[in-house]
Amino acid sequence: MGFDAFFGNATTVRHLREGIRAGRIPPALILAGPKGSGKYTLALMLAQAINCLRQPESDGLPDFCGECKNCLRIAEAQPLETRVEEAVTAREDMRDADKKETRILIQTHPDILIVPPDPPQLLIKMGQVRRVIHSMYRFPSDARHAIYIFTSTAFMKEAANSLLKILEEPPAFASIFLLAENTGELLPTIRSRSVVYRLGALPTASLEALLSQRHPEWKPPQRALVARLAEGAVGRALGFDLPGYAASRQDALIMIKNALTEPDHSVLFRMTETYRAGADGQQKTSALLRALSSLLEDLMLLQSGAASLVRNIDMLPELTRLSTAISLGWIESAARGLNQVEAGMRRNLLRSLSLDAFATELASS
Repeated sequence: MGFDAFFGNATTVRHLREGIRAGRIPPALILAGPKGSGKYTLALMLAQAINCLRQPESDGLPDFCGECKNCLRIAEAQPLETRVEEAVTAREDMRDADKKETRILIQTHPDILIVPPDPPQLLIKMGQVRRVIHSMYRFPSDARHAIYIFTSTAFMKEAANSLLKILEEPPAFASIFLLAENTGELLPTIRSRSVVYRLGALPTASLEALLSQRHPEWKPPQRALVARLAEGAVGRALGFDLPGYAASRQDALIMIKNALTEPDHSVLFRMTETYRAGADGQQKTSALLRALSSLLEDLMLLQSGAASLVRNIDMLPELTRLSTAISLGWIESAARGLNQVEAGMRRNLLRSLSLDAFATELASS
């Protein structure tokens, strides 16, 4: 167990390990890359390598054993989604008075603190940054170097300003790791005080090769489909829910066909009625919108004569037929409507009605 378990971006990983070997651990480090590119996994690996009690090497560079007390406790912060769900559940079990003052944090090691976006707004909030400020100037107890990992760059304004104050006078024995899909969300003054390392998308062929090892039960066309849909993100490819995506895509196709042919509202309404309230309904709706966005992008590519870039390659003949019945203006209108549905979800609007309204608007475009 070590850095050899991290797939892709070998040059970036090597530069980070060279920095650890030289003792150059920046006070603020930004790991930038698309969702699923391995930012969180790499951040934990760096925390392990910095604080491993055995300090092994591989290829002449620092590595981690994955077996010592520090490595094991840091590794318990995986998987991120599960740890966040546990923290949210623990907060829900509190008294209302305590619940309002409690922010979501993950800590499986006393000197490694993970700060995810706090639900339901999914923003990094002032209370979370205050906890970092309170802890960061305390000398680490079990680690050589304390690490604070922010898993998102979606900060509330006052929280971002407070983080900036930490970076103006950071302690020598602690570092902040910022995981960013879009570094532009961060204040320019935070970016200027940070060292940025980028994780790039992996080639489709590399992902297919990896999927053939991890998912031998998948057929080659399925591996090819997932590799394209993952858009170069290894984590997204490995964790891809193929049956779930197929179901969401089928519903998205119903909406598109309903708009382009003689509308059959009975079929449409039976489908949208299944998108209920609650957490399960939110996840199902989000999956539908992602599938719909993917189909719209493919239709746009076909309209633009770039069929080789289509991601839903198993549906290429059907998408080609649909593309002849629409215009780029129709796709642009559909994309705007999709954004409105997503905004409505954030305002907790009734999902089935929002989807009905969106489908009706598509039909009239």
